[in-house]
Amino acid sequence: MDKAIVIENLSKMYKNNRGIQDINLEIEQGEIFGFLGPNGAGKTTAMKVMVGLMKADKGDVKINGFSIADDYEKAMKDVGCIIENVTPFPYLTAFENMQLRGRFNKEVNEIRIDECLEITGIIKYKNEKIKNYSLGMKQRLGVAMAILPNPKIIILDEPFNGLDVEGMVEMRELIMSMSKQQKTTFFISSHLIHDIELTCHKVGILYNGKLIGVDSTHNILKNYSTLENYYLSEVDLNGEY
Repeated sequence: MDKAIVIENLSKMYKNNRGIQDINLEIEQGEIFGFLGPNGAGKTTAMKVMVGLMKADKGDVKINGFSIADDYEKAMKDVGCIIENVTPFPYLTAFENMQLRGRFNKEVNEIRIDECLEITGIIKYKNEKIKNYSLGMKQRLGVAMAILPNPKIIILDEPFNGLDVEGMVEMRELIMSMSKQQKTTFFISSHLIHDIELTCHKVGILYNGKLIGVDSTHNILKNYSTLENYYLSEVDLNGEY
């Protein structure tokens, strides 16, 4: 299979000695990859570097074969992402926010906007101002924005945050459906083990800025019964308390 994302020796350290160190990772096209780790492990830092919001100290990220450092526009051409909190304009409606998001993309029209809002379950609230949205509804809107240009790769930072049980199930189903039917590649960060276990084809554990374990969900469940057992085992063997 072709590689959708290749991360090579990626490092980014802050003055407080926190950050990420020497991350190496390959993700296949159509794969759902789960980036699992506690808060403060470096997940968001890694994702910011991946999409060019932050410059790496060393290493590189290639998306669909193009380097983020050397060929940014081509690398990001087919990428949709949510990094950290979704920040739509609060005094605009969901539909108006979507129009702003898609204003530079000729393929985005009102039909596509409605389609994305329908997929994420907020179509009936499209004319409500965002200031009245719950955290979960804002999260859904963020995903709608990420999928608006119909990207081949979607990078989501904590997509299950703020969702109720029904919302989490719907989010998992959406991600798995797009992976299966459209061959969309997903890179998902989360600290919610259960949702990563149920959603992802492959999981990487980030702990204290280091990638301490990567394996397929199939192998993990076969050898450890649960992702939680695998996580605790890898942290015990390789983590630094």
